[in-house]
Amino acid sequence: MNKIVLALSFLVVLGGEVLAQKLPQITLKDITGKSIRVDTLSNNGKPFIIDFFATWCKPCNRELDAIAEVYEEWQEETGVKLFAVSIDRAQNTNKVKPLVDNHGWTYDVLLDPNSELRRTFGGELIPYVVVCDGKGNVVYKHNGYTDGAENELIEKVRELVAEDKKGEDKEQE
Repeated sequence: MNKIVLALSFLVVLGGEVLAQKLPQITLKDITGKSIRVDTLSNNGKPFIIDFFATWCKPCNRELDAIAEVYEEWQEETGVKLFAVSIDRAQNTNKVKPLVDNHGWTYDVLLDPNSELRRTFGGELIPYVVVCDGKGNVVYKHNGYTDGAENELIEKVRELVAEDKKGEDKEQE
């Protein structure tokens, strides 16, 4: 089992092309109760971030607050979108919306009460962040939060945007 998780944690290189992990076919609910299939998450061809948190997790809340301070700038610069995924157990999901509202987070918020999605990505600790390219491929994962770690996140997103721009430029040649 550990070998499988380890193998999924790394990008597989075949024939010189990098193939990243795809989003799983798992259905979650958003904070309004609407069902959302994870494999359909997208951001109109632009990168997006999936950030796992819990209402009781202080580092998670600090991370999402730090991102909230620069999120509008990130969106203007790169078009990135953030999906905040609560792993609060079912009996505590009623605490998620008040927390989100209290912090003024403008993220799309999903509920993963059994941590099924987090486990699929190999996340052990929270906060746990997954960055996806514009095609929905998982290209970066990170556990934990220290002050300033959000700068590493936006750098990964900028790299993806730059790669997409290079690809577009080559297509136009």
